[in-house]
Amino acid sequence: MSHKAYMIGTGIGNLAAGIYLIRDGGWEGADITMLGLDPHGANDGDHLATFESEYGHGTFTNNKGFLNRGGRMLNEETYENLWDVLSEVPSLSTPGTSVTDEILAFDHAHPTHDVARLMDRAHGIRDKGDALDYHHMQFNNRDRYLLTKLMMLPESKESQLDDVSIEQWFATSPHLFTTNFWWMWQTTFAFQKVSSVMELRRYMNRMILEFSRINTLEGVTRTPYNQYESIILPMRAYLAERGVTFVNNRKVTELVFDETRPHDEIVVAGLRYEEVDHDSRIGEIQIDEDDLVFDTNGSITDSTSIGDLGTAVHEDLRYAPSAALWKQAADRFPALGNPDKFFDDRSQSEWLSFTITTDNHLLLDEIARITKQKPGNALNTWVDSRALLSIVVHHQPHYGVQKPNETVLWGYCLYPRLEGDFVRKPFIEMTGEEMLEETLGHLAGVDTATDNIADHTREILASIVNVVPAHMPYASALFNRRAVGDRPLVVPTSSKNLAFISQFAEMPFDMVFTEQYSVRCAQVAVYHFLGIPDSKLTTLHHYEKHPKVLAKATATMFR
Repeated sequence: MSHKAYMIGTGIGNLAAGIYLIRDGGWEGADITMLGLDPHGANDGDHLATFESEYGHGTFTNNKGFLNRGGRMLNEETYENLWDVLSEVPSLSTPGTSVTDEILAFDHAHPTHDVARLMDRAHGIRDKGDALDYHHMQFNNRDRYLLTKLMMLPESKESQLDDVSIEQWFATSPHLFTTNFWWMWQTTFAFQKVSSVMELRRYMNRMILEFSRINTLEGVTRTPYNQYESIILPMRAYLAERGVTFVNNRKVTELVFDETRPHDEIVVAGLRYEEVDHDSRIGEIQIDEDDLVFDTNGSITDSTSIGDLGTAVHEDLRYAPSAALWKQAADRFPALGNPDKFFDDRSQSEWLSFTITTDNHLLLDEIARITKQKPGNALNTWVDSRALLSIVVHHQPHYGVQKPNETVLWGYCLYPRLEGDFVRKPFIEMTGEEMLEETLGHLAGVDTATDNIADHTREILASIVNVVPAHMPYASALFNRRAVGDRPLVVPTSSKNLAFISQFAEMPFDMVFTEQYSVRCAQVAVYHFLGIPDSKLTTLHHYEKHPKVLAKATATMFR
């Protein structure tokens, strides 16, 4: 009897697992089935019209323009597993080139150097060479002590940080939350004061290279187009060409366990599912003893609701579907963690993004003039905006089918329940047009030119194809306060054929909210089931142990 693998979810983690099975396990693609609600995963990027069938809780009527719910920051030095997997995947646009080589070549030709990282209405861009200049981290000695103490906490003692927030860790030095470091750190990585300090510890160690260059974001690795086109589509093509079966619009609703096994032994014997586009037809897939199941036990884009230029979002209050499946399994086997820690408190995890599409480059040119940088140079944040508003102007074009006259850019706020500064209503209640108005107000507030962007508001509004709000209640759920044991191991100790591949599985050292974490989970799971020793896992860099890197980080603390 041949073995088969069933992947629940078609995000980057399960795609990577399929590649590892084929490349390192010698599997036939025909023995792998991918079951997904949609083809995007969290790495989305497409015409808005293609998302219509996916948002039953959406209320948009204008389906023109593009949508990016978010963007994942890539990093050349510390995404070892991602580059390993993508080195196996051929580029769809450049014959004879791997996706890894294509991305890195593009990034090296278009290096990131942000010169307008922080802005406020009183001072404009904070780059004046004075005390506000965001080159300075602005730490005091208490900040430095607590940050160093956190970074030096041994991994074996991580449980000391169980359910501790960043705000609680720095309770004796709230000054930290007034520093340039905090403004940049929280908006680069989407941390909040209420987030887990356990995750901050991992980030500070794993991303220590970024600490000294966070003001310019020079460590950000760009893709030629949005990450769906640049990463996900080539991975899907690689797998499809090798016979992997993709089944979309199928939601797995229950893991059926073999009840003849000992009480704590985890063996999946079936997958019950619902066809979400065929009158909710239900069915069950039999899982044989030698088959493998890889589950995405939580997705940060679950329960997204979207609007359009004239329509605010209608919040989707459903518990995350991917986490509901995890919860069903955890209720049967307590060792599988606690999904409610991540999916039952939206106040820790929600944020809201919006994608702007225009039919000319006026807005793009105005932003470039104000920020003094070309499109593609990362992230600009207004530190005095109530909702903490940021924008990202992508390298253009951001989509392969984008017309030469079109511009696409993206913005987000970390606190969507707070009122805007120019549109006096909570950000989550704004239409796309009102979000644009809020953004233009902040741009005008830092524009010192005589011919101000405010003088071109009517022309800019006339150029708008659409502004698409996207409320993501679980966008930062992976940073929620947690304790050791709240996330299941990639392959639980007593599991015979079930693995978890997501941002909500547990591995040592590595950090969530990254493509690296998902792909690493995939390798760990596949190698475990194939009997490949851990010594063969892709080697991870430990820059936090390099003397020169540590010296540079120490100097940055006093910068």
